[in-house]
Amino acid sequence: MNPAYAQTLRVLLQTQQVAALGTLHNGQPYVSMVPFAMLPGGSGFVIHVSQLAAHTRDMLLSPHVSLLVVAPPTPDVPVQALARITVQGRAVQYADATEGHAEAKAAYLSRFPQSAELFGFADFSLFAIWPDSIRFVGGFAQATTLLPETLAEVLGEG
Repeated sequence: MNPAYAQTLRVLLQTQQVAALGTLHNGQPYVSMVPFAMLPGGSGFVIHVSQLAAHTRDMLLSPHVSLLVVAPPTPDVPVQALARITVQGRAVQYADATEGHAEAKAAYLSRFPQSAELFGFADFSLFAIWPDSIRFVGGFAQATTLLPETLAEVLGEG
Protein backbone atom coordinates (compact mmCIF):
# COMPACT_ATOMS: atom_id res chain seq x y z
CA MET A 1 0.00 0.00 0.00
CA ASN A 2 1.43 3.38 -0.89
CA PRO A 3 2.41 5.66 2.00
CA ALA A 4 -0.32 8.27 1.30
CA TYR A 5 -3.08 5.61 1.36
CA ALA A 6 -1.60 4.10 4.50
CA GLN A 7 -1.55 7.45 6.28
CA THR A 8 -5.15 8.23 5.25
CA LEU A 9 -6.28 4.82 6.46
CA ARG A 10 -4.49 5.17 9.82
CA VAL A 11 -5.96 8.64 10.39
CA LEU A 12 -9.45 7.45 9.44
CA LEU A 13 -9.43 4.57 11.92
CA GLN A 14 -7.73 6.61 14.66
CA THR A 15 -10.09 9.59 14.45
CA GLN A 16 -13.46 7.98 13.72
CA GLN A 17 -15.06 6.17 16.63
CA VAL A 18 -18.31 5.06 15.04
CA ALA A 19 -19.00 2.48 12.34
CA ALA A 20 -22.10 1.36 10.50
CA LEU A 21 -22.55 -2.34 11.26
CA GLY A 22 -24.36 -4.47 8.69
CA THR A 23 -25.92 -7.74 9.82
CA LEU A 24 -28.52 -10.15 8.48
CA HIS A 25 -31.83 -9.60 10.27
CA ASN A 26 -34.57 -12.07 9.41
CA GLY A 27 -32.80 -12.69 6.10
CA GLN A 28 -32.64 -9.00 5.22
CA PRO A 29 -29.79 -6.48 5.47
CA TYR A 30 -29.84 -4.45 8.67
CA VAL A 31 -27.54 -1.53 9.45
CA SER A 32 -26.93 0.00 12.86
CA MET A 33 -24.37 2.25 14.55
CA VAL A 34 -21.66 0.91 16.84
CA PRO A 35 -18.65 2.47 18.53
CA PHE A 36 -15.54 0.48 17.66
CA ALA A 37 -11.92 0.09 18.68
CA MET A 38 -9.05 -1.72 17.01
CA LEU A 39 -7.52 -4.83 18.48
CA PRO A 40 -3.78 -4.53 19.17
CA GLY A 41 -1.74 -4.79 16.02
CA GLY A 42 -4.69 -3.87 13.81
CA SER A 43 -5.76 -7.49 13.41
CA GLY A 44 -9.46 -6.82 13.96
CA PHE A 45 -12.14 -4.56 15.34
CA VAL A 46 -13.86 -4.78 18.70
CA ILE A 47 -17.38 -3.68 19.60
CA HIS A 48 -19.26 -3.80 22.91
CA VAL A 49 -22.98 -4.33 22.43
CA SER A 50 -26.15 -5.09 24.35
CA GLN A 51 -28.00 -8.38 24.04
CA LEU A 52 -31.13 -6.23 23.70
CA ALA A 53 -29.94 -4.86 20.36
CA ALA A 54 -31.11 -6.52 17.15
CA HIS A 55 -27.58 -6.50 15.73
CA THR A 56 -26.31 -8.58 18.66
CA ARG A 57 -28.93 -11.27 18.13
CA ASP A 58 -28.17 -11.13 14.40
CA MET A 59 -24.43 -11.71 14.96
CA LEU A 60 -25.16 -14.68 17.21
CA LEU A 61 -27.33 -16.24 14.48
CA SER A 62 -25.05 -15.37 11.56
CA PRO A 63 -21.52 -14.14 12.21
CA HIS A 64 -21.11 -12.65 8.71
CA VAL A 65 -21.03 -8.87 9.12
CA SER A 66 -19.84 -5.72 7.44
CA LEU A 67 -18.45 -2.53 8.96
CA LEU A 68 -18.29 0.85 7.25
CA VAL A 69 -16.21 3.71 8.64
CA VAL A 70 -16.41 7.06 6.82
CA ALA A 71 -14.43 10.27 7.27
CA PRO A 72 -16.51 13.28 8.30
CA PRO A 73 -17.65 15.64 5.55
CA THR A 74 -15.66 18.81 4.99
CA PRO A 75 -16.49 21.77 2.76
CA ASP A 76 -13.48 21.19 0.50
CA VAL A 77 -14.11 17.46 -0.21
CA PRO A 78 -17.09 16.22 -2.24
CA VAL A 79 -19.01 13.61 -0.25
CA GLN A 80 -18.31 11.02 -2.94
CA ALA A 81 -14.57 11.47 -2.30
CA LEU A 82 -14.67 10.97 1.47
CA ALA A 83 -12.17 8.41 2.75
CA ARG A 84 -13.85 5.20 3.86
CA ILE A 85 -13.23 1.58 4.65
CA THR A 86 -15.65 -1.31 4.25
CA VAL A 87 -14.81 -4.50 6.10
CA GLN A 88 -16.49 -7.82 5.49
CA GLY A 89 -15.78 -10.31 8.21
CA ARG A 90 -16.88 -12.58 10.99
CA ALA A 91 -18.14 -11.52 14.38
CA VAL A 92 -16.94 -13.64 17.30
CA GLN A 93 -18.39 -13.14 20.76
CA TYR A 94 -15.88 -12.91 23.61
CA ALA A 95 -17.47 -14.08 26.83
CA ASP A 96 -15.84 -13.12 30.13
CA ALA A 97 -12.66 -15.09 30.86
CA THR A 98 -12.41 -16.55 27.34
CA GLU A 99 -9.19 -16.24 25.39
CA GLY A 100 -8.93 -12.77 23.86
CA HIS A 101 -11.53 -11.17 26.14
CA ALA A 102 -9.07 -9.25 28.33
CA GLU A 103 -7.18 -7.92 25.31
CA ALA A 104 -10.41 -6.87 23.55
CA LYS A 105 -11.74 -5.23 26.69
CA ALA A 106 -8.50 -3.29 27.22
CA ALA A 107 -8.53 -2.09 23.60
CA TYR A 108 -12.15 -0.96 23.89
CA LEU A 109 -11.68 0.78 27.22
CA SER A 110 -8.53 2.56 26.06
CA ARG A 111 -10.67 4.21 23.37
CA PHE A 112 -13.88 4.56 25.40
CA PRO A 113 -12.93 4.80 29.10
CA GLN A 114 -16.37 6.26 29.86
CA SER A 115 -17.83 2.84 28.95
CA ALA A 116 -16.23 1.02 31.89
CA GLU A 117 -19.53 0.97 33.79
CA LEU A 118 -21.22 -0.93 30.92
CA PHE A 119 -18.90 -3.88 31.50
CA GLY A 120 -20.76 -4.45 34.76
CA PHE A 121 -24.08 -4.92 32.92
CA ALA A 122 -24.88 -8.59 32.31
CA ASP A 123 -26.50 -7.95 28.94
CA PHE A 124 -23.41 -6.37 27.31
CA SER A 125 -20.74 -8.40 25.59
CA LEU A 126 -17.68 -7.93 23.44
CA PHE A 127 -17.40 -9.07 19.86
CA ALA A 128 -14.29 -9.12 17.73
CA ILE A 129 -14.81 -8.57 14.03
CA TRP A 130 -12.18 -10.48 12.09
CA PRO A 131 -11.81 -9.13 8.56
CA ASP A 132 -12.07 -11.43 5.56
CA SER A 133 -11.91 -8.66 2.96
CA ILE A 134 -11.32 -4.94 3.17
CA ARG A 135 -12.09 -2.23 0.63
CA PHE A 136 -10.43 1.12 1.22
CA VAL A 137 -11.35 4.26 -0.70
CA GLY A 138 -9.04 7.22 -0.14
CA GLY A 139 -10.89 9.52 -2.55
CA PHE A 140 -11.78 9.66 -6.25
CA ALA A 141 -10.01 6.90 -8.19
CA GLN A 142 -8.16 5.89 -5.02
CA ALA A 143 -9.69 2.53 -4.16
CA THR A 144 -7.89 -0.64 -3.25
CA THR A 145 -8.73 -4.03 -1.79
CA LEU A 146 -6.64 -5.08 1.19
CA LEU A 147 -5.87 -8.39 2.81
CA PRO A 148 -6.34 -8.51 6.59
CA GLU A 149 -2.56 -8.87 6.93
CA THR A 150 -2.05 -5.64 5.00
CA LEU A 151 -4.46 -3.77 7.28
CA ALA A 152 -2.60 -5.06 10.34
CA GLU A 153 0.73 -4.09 8.80
CA VAL A 154 -0.45 -0.55 7.96
CA LEU A 155 -1.97 -0.01 11.41
CA GLY A 156 1.09 -1.46 13.09
CA GLU A 157 3.25 1.18 11.41
CA GLY A 158 1.33 4.05 13.00
